[in-house]
Parts: sequence; structure tokens; C-alpha cells
Amino acid sequence: MKDGLNPTRVRVPDDAPVMRAGDFLREVIGKQRHRHPDDGEAALVARFTAGEVVLRDQTVLRPDSPVRAGQDVWFYRMPAPERRVPFEVPVVYEDDDILVADKPPFMATMPRAQHITETATVRLRRATGIDELSPAHRLDRMTAGLLLFTKRRAIRGAYQTLFARREVEKTYEAVAGLRNVAAPTRWASRMSKTPGELQGRIETGEPNAFTDVVGVRALGRSETDKLRAVHGGDGPLGLYTLQPLTGKTHQLRLHMWQAGVPILGDPLYPDVVRGAEDFGVPLRLKAVRLRFRDPLTGADREFRSGGVV
Repeated sequence: MKDGLNPTRVRVPDDAPVMRAGDFLREVIGKQRHRHPDDGEAALVARFTAGEVVLRDQTVLRPDSPVRAGQDVWFYRMPAPERRVPFEVPVVYEDDDILVADKPPFMATMPRAQHITETATVRLRRATGIDELSPAHRLDRMTAGLLLFTKRRAIRGAYQTLFARREVEKTYEAVAGLRNVAAPTRWASRMSKTPGELQGRIETGEPNAFTDVVGVRALGRSETDKLRAVHGGDGPLGLYTLQPLTGKTHQLRLHMWQAGVPILGDPLYPDVVRGAEDFGVPLRLKAVRLRFRDPLTGADREFRSGGVV
């Protein structure tokens, strides 16, 4: 780990001839889609000089070291400049094993693509100095709310398995136009999303996405006026309390859209909003509660955050 970032692993193609490590890494960096403008020849040489280009067995490579087909080479990326997300990541609970944070909107959970340093994981690693801090689950970049992190690699799998097996009760709040949506009720749909495409889809076929609507209430006049001043539009607004039983990408956003109540501030549903993001106009969707039986102690755990309104 270096400054909150994991090293990057890149594999020499199986059909590649033997080549020098410097030439291979130069080609890799040159093809990066999100590349720092200063990541040139001097930065490449500095990596080798610092001993920061290695094989899986920690063999330190020099620029003229041979690398062969199928070998994994590890190095540190130089993240491209990112627009800072102007929100903090408050910690709502911490003990020797876990840390629970309240992630703001516009911030990815983990480094990916153009979002590297402006992510909850890297921000918290840098703030706490805990290099092994790792999320046990994820939230969409636009979705705010509770994220559980493990603090030690040895226990990471136990908590990740808890989420993977859907043994965590997750409660969300969303704001949308007030319509005739019954509560309690269960939404069941078949959803899919193609990597690289912005929007997911609802298709015909056997349902694979299930969401319980556990409550709907009308927002008061002052709450509605405040939100309408930010998001525009007119008409009454409702607060929807949702519990997803599955974890499909954009599941809650798609289910709300399908029900005729797209979430306020959603830049993807029903239509993709182009242009620079406005940090003052967030998606009004937040994970407000996590409840589960602790996999290490067997104790019942429950964490809450402030509501979406």
C-alpha cells in the first residue's frame, strides 16, 4: 500500500515475446485511459529507481530486466487529477475490527476508472492510516449512506461473505414524487446491465431483483419547498423506505422508475443527464440502516445514519 492505494497488477500477454520491463511498463502506462499528465519518462525511471516495480514473488525489476508471457508485474499508478468531492466521510462507528462510515453522494466506494483518490476507501485509508481498510460491500457512486469496512485482512472474508449471502438487512430512504404506491409491497423484476453502458434494463423473464417497500409518507410543505428549490419541478413529494432483498446494479433506482416514481436528482433514470455534475443536486437515495448478526461474535449489530431529507 502507498498513500492509500494498492499497487496495480498487469499481466504480460500470453502471446508476447520476451521484452524488457521498462519497455513493457512504458507501453502499459502509455495506454492508460486516465493518465496523469506528469506520468512520463522521468516518472517511469523513478519507479524503477525506488524499487517499486516487482514480480509476484517480490523480485525487484530493473528497466532492462526481462519479462515473459504470463508474468504479473506490479507497480504504482500515478492517478490522474480528479475533481474533489466537496464532502467529508464521517465515521459513525469504529472498534478493533470494523469501521462504519457515512458515505456522501458523488463518491465511489472503491478506486475504479477515473475515480481513484476521490473514493471513500482511499479517503478513509489516508485519514485513518489503516492500510488494510477495505469495504465489505459497495454503494453506487451517487448513493449516499452507511458503508461497513473491515480493518484487518484476516477478518475481511467473514464480513464480505455476510453481505454476499444477503444476511444483512439494509434499509434505504428515497425521495420521489408522491404517487399511489402501496406499502408494504414487494417489487419483483428481471434486471440486467451491460458493462460500459450507463443505464440498466428491466426485461421480461423470471425476476432476479426484489425490493420491499416498507413505508411511504408524504413530505411536509417546508421539506417539499426546500427540495423543489434545488431540484425544480412541482407537486407533492414522498419519502419511500425501501429494503432490497437482492443487489442488482441500480436496483432501487430502476424499481422506483418502473413504479412511476423516479428518484429525485437521478442523473440516469428516466433520462441520462449530460454535462458536468452539480454537487449541489444529489441523488436523493441513502442507505440509512444496516442490521446483521456479527460473524465473529454472534452479537446483533445495528447501525443508523441521518435520513435522506
